[in-house]
Amino acid sequence: MADSNNTGRASLIQRAALLRITTKTLANNLQNGSFKSLYHGQGIEFSGVREYLRGDDVRAIDWNVTARSAKPYVKVFEEERELQIFLIIDRSLSMQTGSRYKSRYQTAMEIAALITFAAEHNANPVGAVLFTGEIEFVCEPKSGPNQTMILLSHFDKEPDNRVKGSVLGNALTGAGKILKKRSLVFVISDFRMRDWEAPLVHLASHHDVVCVRIGDPSDYELPEMGSVPFTDPENGIKKIMPTNSKSFKDSWREDGRMRLQRWTDGCLKHGGVPLKISTTEDPLTVLSSFFSKREVL
Repeated sequence: MADSNNTGRASLIQRAALLRITTKTLANNLQNGSFKSLYHGQGIEFSGVREYLRGDDVRAIDWNVTARSAKPYVKVFEEERELQIFLIIDRSLSMQTGSRYKSRYQTAMEIAALITFAAEHNANPVGAVLFTGEIEFVCEPKSGPNQTMILLSHFDKEPDNRVKGSVLGNALTGAGKILKKRSLVFVISDFRMRDWEAPLVHLASHHDVVCVRIGDPSDYELPEMGSVPFTDPENGIKKIMPTNSKSFKDSWREDGRMRLQRWTDGCLKHGGVPLKISTTEDPLTVLSSFFSKREVL
């Protein structure tokens, strides 16, 4: 599959201010939508008073307000809520393929940046692991602008093209060891590797996992270019593809559909929530719709 054109690509750091602004809706949907049940109590915070109701604990009466109003009032406390987010990001060679104007990897980095800014907006701790054929970067969840910029700086770095293969299974296992409390985990990958199902089962048994599959139109359709040599970026295997052949194009399209269906079924079977995003789509629109429409896990 051909590499995408990186010409004119603006870095995530350069786009940081715009991304911060555009993620406000995403942040609200993330906080108030489908995953709000994942918020974990971190303490008790005073939020106001209300009139005393029969059955209320008399120890909660606010005597100062009661004396001023001549009616009994009780103090109201709310549990502070915190959603911890973790990103598992594939930077392997197959992620650097694509078509038109964006690679799978560029799409993945934009998704990761949007989720990170949404987390910052809500003061949610966010961490990440980045991998190719080896683990490249690990960062435990923390909150604040400094954490955001640390993550963005690593998202922005070009992957090491010398390392072939993918260690998604190791990344999933490692995330399970890092995360000490239930978290919302995003696995951002093309899932073009084996042996990730068992680690996903274990991770999903302790955390809520969204599997984000980065697709591309070339998964289903190839331009007619005659007989063209294609190289698998992960294993180096070369094949001649007769792109003008109707039977080849039909087989290619059907294979792409079957791969997607197997992946969707596998995610659901192993406890993950499948979400597919194409290199031609706007990640912000897809993510916002996903968070606002999904039922609570």
